[in-house]
Amino acid sequence: MVFFITALRALAAILITNAHYTDVYPVSIIASGGLLGDVLFFAVSGYCLSNIRTGFLPWYGKRLMRVYPPVLLITLIYMLLGFYRLGEWNLAQWYLYPTYYHFVASIIVLYIPYYFVAKYVKSRKQLLAVAGAVLAVWVLAYAFGYDKSRYHIDTVREPMIRFLFFEAMLMGLYFKRFQRPGSTNRGKRCLSFLLLFALIVLYFATKLLFSRRASLAPWQLLNQFVLLALLYSVFSHMSRTEGWLHRLPAGVWKAVSFLAGLTLEIYLVQYVVIEQLAKAAPFPLNWLIVTGVILLAAFALQWLNSAVVKGAERIIGRMRKA
Repeated sequence: MVFFITALRALAAILITNAHYTDVYPVSIIASGGLLGDVLFFAVSGYCLSNIRTGFLPWYGKRLMRVYPPVLLITLIYMLLGFYRLGEWNLAQWYLYPTYYHFVASIIVLYIPYYFVAKYVKSRKQLLAVAGAVLAVWVLAYAFGYDKSRYHIDTVREPMIRFLFFEAMLMGLYFKRFQRPGSTNRGKRCLSFLLLFALIVLYFATKLLFSRRASLAPWQLLNQFVLLALLYSVFSHMSRTEGWLHRLPAGVWKAVSFLAGLTLEIYLVQYVVIEQLAKAAPFPLNWLIVTGVILLAAFALQWLNSAVVKGAERIIGRMRKA
């Protein structure tokens, strides 16, 4: 187990979920950090999927089998319960593509170029060249094909966001292959933390500035460059804490690992739970109710998905023997 990666996966789940708690908190601005959680998740994916040894179709099929079964199950359940209805979205959009979940729409597309980069790019120089080429296309697309009259650079359902997500995946791949864990020297850890804090402040400050001043909207892409710098700082700082994380009590790691193992399921179940229970009680009791139900629903979805997948595998196995 790489402890800092497990911690980052859990942190991503917390940030993404927190960003959807607008109606839970008494002050909506507390519900922030969702895009940071998104890029953390994509970077962790890039880190964990760096070792590719199979052909594209088997590898891609395995990725789809990890993502789609829980998506199909939760969509079917929520549709049967009346929370999701046919209307603006047809059956293909609900169940296949792009689906209600923006993460699925992005990750199944980005898996394709990521496979070829991870499989065939071998050196640090080559990987940096690929990241630079993606950056150049990103800037050109922004300059000549993007509506810069208003702030919407971090809208997760727009295709432009996939440049950011793919760069995050490449950063995860870079850390896995070429970046050794940082020094555990206390002075360096303190400097790393100060830089991390400064970038957090700068990220949210630029986000507020670009979103509230229409005259600065043409420069909004800079906010995502700051976010990439923040992502790099988070990875670098957390890698420096690997030894310290390893010494945390077993109970703490059970909780962290539990969250990390439910990241996808937490994301899939939360929309309906939050919508239905956000006003179920005054704050902070509503926070406890919503969070508890999300965790229970995510655990139940994971268990059900595992049972369905194993059952399908047994049936397929029997059919092949017959």
